[in-house]
Amino acid sequence: MPEAFEQAINLQDLELLAQHNLDQNAWEYYSSGADDQITLSENRLAFARLKLRPRFLVDVSRVDTRVSLLGLNLSSPICAAPTAFHGLAHGEAELASARAFQKFGSIFTLSTLSNTPLEGVGQAAGHHFWFQLYVYKDRELTKALVQRAEQSGAKALALTVDAPYFGHRELNERHHFQLPSHLSVSNSGAANDMGSQDANQGSQLAAYARRLLNSRLTWADLEWLRSITHLPILVKGILTAEDAVLALEHGASGIWVSNHGGRQLDSAVSTLEALPEIVQAVGDQLEVVLDGGVRRGTDILKALALGARAVFLGRPVLWGLAAGGEAGVTKMLNVLQTELELAMALSGKVTLADLKPDLIFRSIF
Repeated sequence: MPEAFEQAINLQDLELLAQHNLDQNAWEYYSSGADDQITLSENRLAFARLKLRPRFLVDVSRVDTRVSLLGLNLSSPICAAPTAFHGLAHGEAELASARAFQKFGSIFTLSTLSNTPLEGVGQAAGHHFWFQLYVYKDRELTKALVQRAEQSGAKALALTVDAPYFGHRELNERHHFQLPSHLSVSNSGAANDMGSQDANQGSQLAAYARRLLNSRLTWADLEWLRSITHLPILVKGILTAEDAVLALEHGASGIWVSNHGGRQLDSAVSTLEALPEIVQAVGDQLEVVLDGGVRRGTDILKALALGARAVFLGRPVLWGLAAGGEAGVTKMLNVLQTELELAMALSGKVTLADLKPDLIFRSIF
């Protein structure tokens, strides 16, 4: 591995290496948000604004980060959010990312828009992964995806509900994002060709979504999805207590607090800010997870203290993959895991169950 990779000690180092290794098309696709990128920035700033209340004189010689998530026993609450097109970062694409998470003992979530067929990713993940689902206008195609996910060992489905249309990602529009000719949307059968007719008319991906994905998605579709699968279903993209309650009423197994990495509705609330009202709304009835802006062990500490069961990483997985393939993803995970364990110890917390809202400082000003 190059010296710069060996010397990387945090996620920012890996991000800089990734930027160096990626071409402009890939870098802008991975890194950009919608419109003025306010929500993209707020996902990080929300963590920075929260302060911690550490406790001392606690035996922290052993810190335990194990957690149970929808019945799965994990070594850590650090999991992979679904991100499209890992082939832009590395030749082994989603296979490398899935192997890293499998060895780490956590969950890899495969995107519908992956460059690698889900059967291969299921094998690389040890038949221990989640599958993120976009609902196509072609319901039979959607049903086939669910069945393939089940057969490949998926343990849950993450139904993405915040993208009836793809957000206005200006860099992708201005520079006409498109997949290189050797990559495709490999899971969608007859719809796997993103097409070239829109390549010079904005983002190729946005055109693909308008053409094929279902913009009429409603709560009735969640009930339909429940009727065709035995897998637990998380509703991904929830930002309000009201929608969390509706998800519970319509049979969801979990709530995934997400604003799509700041790539959909700009000025939407950050995920960390949205988390407390959602946890309060569903209580212990549903497990709640979060993505968006997690870059440090202390970020994980804050999210878990506010009620998230686990955190899911999007861009950091891609930075690790672009920086060093499977080894890069593994390094990213180990860096964050070490930071989490240290942050817990320095806060006087020994297990994840010790992380409660009283860890968060509430200003009186």
